[in-house]
Amino acid sequence: MRLASPDDLAAIVALTTDAYAPYTALFGAPPIPVTEDYVPRIERGEVWLLEDGSDLAGLLVLEQHEDHAMIFSVAVSPAFQGRKLGIALLNFADDQTRSWGLPEVRLYTNSRMERNIALYAAYGYQETGRRANPYRPGWILVDMVKPVAEAA
Repeated sequence: MRLASPDDLAAIVALTTDAYAPYTALFGAPPIPVTEDYVPRIERGEVWLLEDGSDLAGLLVLEQHEDHAMIFSVAVSPAFQGRKLGIALLNFADDQTRSWGLPEVRLYTNSRMERNIALYAAYGYQETGRRANPYRPGWILVDMVKPVAEAA
């Protein structure tokens, strides 16, 4: 894993577009990560890249907050799906959150991304609520959280 640089922008946009393509078709519009401006996120050090040789296999967008870390996006290139790289990215989010001294990782996802919700639940995330997406009328967000603090 490495932090993204401005030179990675085109690859980040391409991978995100490809990884979320099935949901763009399902929703009739691109999910928020597809339309995101990644330049400020790269500048803030929030975008982490997982490479396989010279290929970008996946990425994680992880925000550091005062009392938690927030996953904005986990995306795996379709060419690399099925290799448990999503789990590797979630493991990295846990490790990074602990390194920041934070007790939990949070995320939110679209309620129609049932496969992802099941994956997050199997990985230890608990649903904490559902709410309307403030940017996409009619879309419902599922909030989830996972404690990551080391046992005392």
